[in-house]
Amino acid sequence: MSEINYGKDLKKIYFEELDKRHADLKILLHADGIRQGEFFRLMVSGYLEKDERIISYVEEHRTKKNIQSKDKRSKTKKLRQVGKETTSKFALDKGEIESIFDLIAEEHPEL
Repeated sequence: MSEINYGKDLKKIYFEELDKRHADLKILLHADGIRQGEFFRLMVSGYLEKDERIISYVEEHRTKKNIQSKDKRSKTKKLRQVGKETTSKFALDKGEIESIFDLIAEEHPEL
């Protein structure tokens, strides 16, 4: 049976864009000293880590393009807010959660 490498295997993300927009992007990225791959990984990380600036931009896009119903967008926004409040209430950030798992592993190495 082969070993599972989920989360370790690299995947390519591909999409098409107009040549002018691609050139404009390359010019701006060059001016900012950022490589194209770095830029896209930065944006994906910000979205996955729920960076409020990126989430807000995506929400604006969803509203402008009428993606999903207004009710669904409202519920999603409310759920994000509840999740944020819960995280804040229990003061659990990624580092603290990892620390909890480290303590559990230390005390119960058989797990």
